[in-house]
Amino acid sequence: MFGLANPERFMRFSAPLTAPAWGLAAVLLAVGTWLSFQAPPDYQQGDGVRMMFVHVPAATLGLMAYGALGSASLASLIWRHPLADAAARAAAVPGATFTFLALITGAIWGKPMWGVWWTWGDARLTSVLVLFLFYLAYMALRSAIEDEARAARAAAVLGVVGLINLPIVKFSVDWWNTLHQPASLLRADGPAMTAAYLAPLLTMMAGYAALFLAVWLTGIRTEILGRRVRTLAARRAAEA
Repeated sequence: MFGLANPERFMRFSAPLTAPAWGLAAVLLAVGTWLSFQAPPDYQQGDGVRMMFVHVPAATLGLMAYGALGSASLASLIWRHPLADAAARAAAVPGATFTFLALITGAIWGKPMWGVWWTWGDARLTSVLVLFLFYLAYMALRSAIEDEARAARAAAVLGVVGLINLPIVKFSVDWWNTLHQPASLLRADGPAMTAAYLAPLLTMMAGYAALFLAVWLTGIRTEILGRRVRTLAARRAAEA
């Protein structure tokens, strides 16, 4: 892992992985979508249960992406890895997109189930909104500071602080009485759903994970190339 902190090694390592990651994501999402429409309607929710196959993977990847962002930010602050800041920055946009998708689909799913689009009394809803705001704040902070080094340090601190919210999001349904149901997958007695719903859900989650990996690798590679271009331009300007 520490060897890959070198941008040159990372570029060589990631080059043969990026295209397969995109292909795997496309296949898994296509299969997952097909399986989602093959699943039977729920006896209570009807066809509304299909929203689960979009909402749950989006929420899960929103958390995972911020975990990647926060961990890379921590590495950037402690070890000054050349690649850590690029990895954190590349995780921000896809992570924010997944989290926003989770909020929107959650509202659409919640309206017929709970009778409201949104309620501040639900700890899971509120903590996911805070997660989305951390993403926005991270991206805004990077854009607001002109000096790249200062922007990277300030954003890294914010990224690490935001890690505090991840266990709150995950365990909010266990710590407080909320509208959200408890965990249905990671349970001591096994998943609380039949194979008809479990198969499409797991396939979609794998597809979302592959999609994030593909976007993340592409984003890191793009960031490295962009920094090389800016460095060369600065050298040429100095020589001129």
